[in-house]
Amino acid sequence: MDRVMGLAGQNALVIFSNSSCCMCHSIKRLFGELGAHATVYELDQDSRGKETEKALVRLLGRSSPLPAVFIGGKLVGSSNEVMSLHLKADPTRASKSHLIMLLKEARAIWL
Repeated sequence: MDRVMGLAGQNALVIFSNSSCCMCHSIKRLFGELGAHATVYELDQDSRGKETEKALVRLLGRSSPLPAVFIGGKLVGSSNEVMSLHLKADPTRASKSHLIMLLKEARAIWL
């Protein structure tokens, strides 16, 4: 768990992914289209990937933890949580999604 949190805190936007996962691809693409540069850890290509995935299972509390997204060092969740935040409008800025506001606060995007 310490390794996950350490890696997650090193950059504004961190995604733990699997290179053959379609939902991981979709989430990476969403952030790219929003103009965010993510640090992506492809766990299937990492020698410590299985260990990291087990830690994410414990952290997220589900058997399929990928993709796991961290913004500003804080766990956002998986694809469902990311999409919910993207669709949810920030009440202080009706035209911006809550996800965009989180990315701006973490300095992952500059809009």
